[in-house]
Amino acid sequence: MPDSLAPVLNDTKWDELRLAMYGLGHQRPRFRVKEIGAAEPGPWDGEWFYHFRDGGYRSMEWVEVQLLDQAHRDNIANILASIHLPGIHTDAGFIIYGHVASGTSVDYIRPSSNKSLERTRER
Repeated sequence: MPDSLAPVLNDTKWDELRLAMYGLGHQRPRFRVKEIGAAEPGPWDGEWFYHFRDGGYRSMEWVEVQLLDQAHRDNIANILASIHLPGIHTDAGFIIYGHVASGTSVDYIRPSSNKSLERTRER
């Protein structure tokens, strides 16, 4: 691992992410992984149980999660927030960090603030 990167996720958190996404069944989002030292992220994949952990987690710089629509975004945001994962919201979904530049602070994914989703849950 390059000296300039520091890990921000451990194997337990990666597994929590993997199992939470796998548990969504047909609503599983697609993902792609950017490995440390790779110029580009790998191809999009949707198989969270085996493919996501192929080769282990130590070399994952970040994972991008691609969402279907706003309801999917709200649901995934709440799941990611409950796991307390470092990352950012993007136009396509989320990027979850496994490593960041040393000395860089990270924000954590926040739960959805979609009021209509909250009302649906209250019923």
